[in-house]
Amino acid sequence: MTPRIEINLGKLAHNAEKLFNLYASKEIGLMGVTKVVCGQPEIANVLVNKGIRLLADSKIINLKKMRDAGIQAEFILLRTPALSEVELVIKYADISMNTEIAVMKSLSETAIRNKKVHKIILMIEMGDLREGIMPLDLDWHVQEVLKLPGIKMVGIGANFSCFGGVKPNNEKMRTLSSLAIQVERKFALPLLYVSGGNSANYNWFMTAENRGLINNLRLGESIFLGRETLGRKRIPELFTDVFTFISEVIESKIKSSVPDGEIGQNAFGISPTWQDRGHIRRAILGVGIQDVLVSGLIPKLDIDILGSSSDHTILDAKKVDLKIGDEVAFNLDYGALLSVMTSPYVMKKYIQPIYDERKIAREFLALR
Repeated sequence: MTPRIEINLGKLAHNAEKLFNLYASKEIGLMGVTKVVCGQPEIANVLVNKGIRLLADSKIINLKKMRDAGIQAEFILLRTPALSEVELVIKYADISMNTEIAVMKSLSETAIRNKKVHKIILMIEMGDLREGIMPLDLDWHVQEVLKLPGIKMVGIGANFSCFGGVKPNNEKMRTLSSLAIQVERKFALPLLYVSGGNSANYNWFMTAENRGLINNLRLGESIFLGRETLGRKRIPELFTDVFTFISEVIESKIKSSVPDGEIGQNAFGISPTWQDRGHIRRAILGVGIQDVLVSGLIPKLDIDILGSSSDHTILDAKKVDLKIGDEVAFNLDYGALLSVMTSPYVMKKYIQPIYDERKIAREFLALR
């Protein structure tokens, strides 16, 4: 059926293993971030089998899904819990990332009531302006957390590049390491995790002579799409086509490239402009913005995406003779992958080819 997303578990396993070994070479452990794949157990199981036994997600329902599937991992809520979901956090997350004392007090009360010990990582604001405690307030927060029964502080962390685009460079990593040293010395508190960032940390990792106290990174995009996230450059020896989106041609006709009539707003409140390409073969796919972030699709054929509505995507087929029923394949960027995996309208198909070193070498040669 179409539309569908084909997930190559063999290529995924290769990427996970390569990254696990790469970062382990400097004693940095990984959290596999499963939010972009909605915590799909088939995918989570691949990560665990390749050594990534910390799985992080921003949706509690995804943590529950993986737990219920019997995935043998430690589960992390990747963001500060909402007060309204504290009960579920204690039930389904082993660790949560926190910034608010009020939330941590609620976690403490709920953990005690459920006879559990809940672990937390304090997130520190390092300039990207998403979540985080201000560095000057860190000591006070640690002091307050250590008073809470049922709560165990196991680390600190920082976020980079996700909101403000701030790079996790040497200066930022040195500052985070210094804060970790400060906490460990002042409170005699060994930190299991000093989580320095995410897939954007690849360039820092490859060039840094000293990792300091950074011993953990949270990886999603580099595992799933084989890229670092500052310039979206491919990481050597990783596959960028673990995921392939496929849709079907439902109409193929020669038509004008420019609409005929007075132009107003389209269905999404945009007044479109058009390039006159003369008469072209306009192919229509039976998917649209309700199914996938169309702007994040990269055609594997020499065709152009002209635009989309909620359930139609219009192509200039150019010299490709697309016929009714033909399947058209696309690579995806992170936003498109997130939308496709979240969409209930897109079928998920798992394939697991056997890869040996010679086959991998041939595929990488083709990528060049």
